Amino acid sequence: MNTKLTMTIGVAIALTMGLAASHLFAGENTFFGKRAARRAMCTPWYGDYYNGAWGAPVAVVVPPTAEFQTHWGWGVGNMRVTTIDHQYSRNWPGPAMGGAVPLRPTPAWPQDTDQFGYYYIRGPW
Repeated sequence: MNTKLTMTIGVAIALTMGLAASHLFAGENTFFGKRAARRAMCTPWYGDYYNGAWGAPVAVVVPPTAEFQTHWGWGVGNMRVTTIDHQYSRNWPGPAMGGAVPLRPTPAWPQDTDQFGYYYIRGPW
């Protein structure tokens, strides 16, 4: 009787661990997840502008299931919906040390929400 119980518990634990591992990388299995991972390897997570209050680009962490963001601009028909490509992992090493990147401050008369220096990054799975 103890052997059956032990085997049942072992199988239940193995199934639970397998399901947890498959859910861990669920976002990379979707079409947008694969495309986002490919694009994130080639582009930085920030844009051309920094946030004036922080003096650097600000990463706005969104849920890991978020795939799209909306960019608003001033003018007729100046709204875009794009994918959120970058996602940080739990083992993120911290701020990078290196050369300064030439970024621009927010203009006196901003024309787009991208010029405020806030950029979306998906949270870890």
